[in-house]
Amino acid sequence: MKMDNYYYHFLEQMNKELAFVARELEHSIFASPRTMLTHARVFVETILLLVMKEEELPSKISLTLIERIDTLNDNGYITIEVRDALHSVRMLGNQAAHDTRKFRYSEALQSWEAVYVIVRWYVETYGPIEFIFPEYQDPAAKGQEFYDISEIEIRLGALEQLLNASVGKHDKNLESDEKRKSVAEETSDPLPPGFTTIRKLVYKKMELEIPYFLRDAFLLPQRFERSEMFLIRLGAEQQARIMSELPNNLEGLSTHVKRYKAKNEEILFEELEVFIEEEKQRREIMLDRPGELFFFFKEEYLVVTEELAKLALNEDIFSGFPSLLKQLRKDQMVTVGQLPKELVILAKYDNVGIGTIKSLFEQMKQIQTTSTTAAVN
Repeated sequence: MKMDNYYYHFLEQMNKELAFVARELEHSIFASPRTMLTHARVFVETILLLVMKEEELPSKISLTLIERIDTLNDNGYITIEVRDALHSVRMLGNQAAHDTRKFRYSEALQSWEAVYVIVRWYVETYGPIEFIFPEYQDPAAKGQEFYDISEIEIRLGALEQLLNASVGKHDKNLESDEKRKSVAEETSDPLPPGFTTIRKLVYKKMELEIPYFLRDAFLLPQRFERSEMFLIRLGAEQQARIMSELPNNLEGLSTHVKRYKAKNEEILFEELEVFIEEEKQRREIMLDRPGELFFFFKEEYLVVTEELAKLALNEDIFSGFPSLLKQLRKDQMVTVGQLPKELVILAKYDNVGIGTIKSLFEQMKQIQTTSTTAAVN
């Protein structure tokens, strides 16, 4: 699933890193005005660094943004309009970096307009002669889910590292070409909200990337068929109840509980990989179809229509598991719509296994299919 196009995509032909940072700024305007304002300052400072490098002006890394503005202004490289735009971005960015007050969308939009003036000047002065710069465009307040503020910071931070490296700033976090390539791959595509890698898990020579939306995900033991008891025991030791409790390296995890060995660590790692992929698929579905209610069973899902949700959980409609139906009614779950979104949770009931849950899921699917066919005909 790809995010929509972004305004400054045309910058990619001049400087991809610059374009990608601009993309994240655009996405952050309505998600976090403070973040947008803070990083817009870094963005324009990099543009000035590129200009000073192009013009062969003395440019120490330690120069502040206001010093760069003054240098270019004093030497006649920028117009009054560009100078004022630079100061606008600078001052708003400084406030956002230090002031604890709430920042408004209007302030982020003000900075966005100033960024337009600066980028237009930069491209028209140092870009391809034949290029016609497009008209200003307000960013749309998209109806889709926004990036979380912390995720925006992660993405912008990684992109700014690449941007700094592209203009000659040393960054010890990007010393190797392999590391630089890895960061570039992670941030070049505008991933859907939540999909930015937040951390990695390793086991021996294997590696798993944990997306942001799963950073504190509950590791429901029933989702891990071969590691269910291992996770339950680890959970009792406060070791693996949620994703963030897992250590970076899973080797040695079994030492926290008795009668479990390295083989259990390996199996858990394999099942975590499946779990992460299933969760990614589920999130893509939910992002693509906001406002819908779903039931999930392993890698499958079912859209819950109003008609299906109203169905009674009784033996007249569902067959083969009367004990489960009785226990559900005892817990005041009397209609399909009251079932948990994650159906494997039902395995907590007495004498209920994965086979029973699969049967329930398949019967609901069949009812849904029959109902849809009847409606069409």
